[in-house]
Amino acid sequence: MRTPATAKVLVTGGAGYVGAHACKALAAAGYVPVVYDNLMRGHRRAVMWGPLEVGDVTDAGRLDETFRRHRPAAVMHFAALSEIGSAWGDPHACFRNNVTGTLVLLERSIAHRVRTFVFSSTCAVYGVPERSPVGEDVPLAPINPYGRSKMMAESALREAAAAHGMGVAALRYFNAAGASRGGEIGEDHEPETHLVPRVLLAARDPRRVLRIHGTDHPTRDGSAVRDYVHVEDLARAHVAALERLSGDALTGFHAINLGSGRGHSVLDVVSAAERITGRRIRTRRGPRRAGDPPRLIADTTKARTLLDWQPECSDIDTLIATAWAWTMRNALAHAV
Repeated sequence: MRTPATAKVLVTGGAGYVGAHACKALAAAGYVPVVYDNLMRGHRRAVMWGPLEVGDVTDAGRLDETFRRHRPAAVMHFAALSEIGSAWGDPHACFRNNVTGTLVLLERSIAHRVRTFVFSSTCAVYGVPERSPVGEDVPLAPINPYGRSKMMAESALREAAAAHGMGVAALRYFNAAGASRGGEIGEDHEPETHLVPRVLLAARDPRRVLRIHGTDHPTRDGSAVRDYVHVEDLARAHVAALERLSGDALTGFHAINLGSGRGHSVLDVVSAAERITGRRIRTRRGPRRAGDPPRLIADTTKARTLLDWQPECSDIDTLIATAWAWTMRNALAHAV
């Protein structure tokens, strides 16, 4: 039976970057997003489209209270430690949050008869893939604790889908970027590790120098090529997955890539940012990082087929222009 559009959806990590955009998309589709977030990395100000419950995904008792109070029809699970450098430094925290947290949330979802589960996964599960574009059939071979934690969480969800008749979508996104075109929310991490916001921070502050890791890759300009997908396109895909699962169009477990299907090099991004901002960006070229694939682009055939989804605003100009508007607005807000 199809979940009514007025149903509540529990959104863990809904005060974070992608989670907050998903809440906006859910509200636009008529759902009520209930944000569940410990606010360690999320922002209270990003919770605009539904109630906030402060809690940790490893806290079964707090989750039970939230399930009983709101009776959500589905779960969207974004809460995770996603910074790869931190995962290397403290792998136990990464696994506790990303694996144990997912297991506790999954257990409580089953206990409260929630059978629709949309999971925020990552292309990091592929490691250094044997080919690009990367299809979902490429063997999983993560090379860092973050990717391994997401692979383990996916395994648990796959088993739960089979054992409990759940509908689960594990959405493996590539490089999320951009900001809300309405200007409400954007990427706000500390420290910032993603390329697009780092490029724009260097554009905003002429004292900053952007470090480029590797200019000797076997690519057109020697810098690594990645697939950048706008965060609003990602949010739409999560709603599409929810509706396909709750409408019984999808059953069982489905791993689905989300990307633009196009690649841009690091130097492409820098060049586009200079053009759009009208500012020079200082760079320093350094050696490659160990295990860094030269090219990583999504094959999005499955998303188009199963979700009837394709990116609408993931062109590089829109990505950078929306992120730049957010960067300048956020700088002004912090200065006031």
